[in-house]
Amino acid sequence: MNRDDAFALVCEYTQSESLRRHMLSVEFAMRAYAAKFHEDIEKWGLVGLLHDFDYERWPNPPDHPLKGAEILSGLGYPVDVIYAIKSHADYLHDCPRVSLMDKALYACDELAGFITACAVVRPERIVGLQAKSVRKKMKQKSFAAAVNRDDITRGAEDLGVDLSEHIQFVIDAMAARADELDLNVATSG
Repeated sequence: MNRDDAFALVCEYTQSESLRRHMLSVEFAMRAYAAKFHEDIEKWGLVGLLHDFDYERWPNPPDHPLKGAEILSGLGYPVDVIYAIKSHADYLHDCPRVSLMDKALYACDELAGFITACAVVRPERIVGLQAKSVRKKMKQKSFAAAVNRDDITRGAEDLGVDLSEHIQFVIDAMAARADELDLNVATSG
């Protein structure tokens, strides 16, 4: 279980660059939370990176994430990594979020996507993005309408963190790797 192998798996199963960047965003947020909570940074990072690797091939519940869980199990990934990935799907009622890692993944998943949506409509992209702006966009139902705002709020509550602090924490984690996420200020050429 190492990051290079996990990223190769992501690339094997996912052609969409935006979906790959989403998984990277969640990975970076998970790594940051692991450091904050004094947890296993590599393991948490892999959970974030791999959480949607099967989505492009099997987007329909419960295939996603169960097909991915089968693949990861066959490759020898740890049970807690596979469980955390399965637990990010609300419709898998036999996989409640129990561990801090499970809760962090759920808290970061939808939020990372929403932050990306907020960043790409700004000239400065993610540079200088603040939680206040993200919260304001959350109130606009037509903006990134596919993102479930209740999941974002519930995720922060379950993780036991203030929503605004959580949003800023994830923004900062993503901003630190903005080049890899294609969220840096565009330069004119």
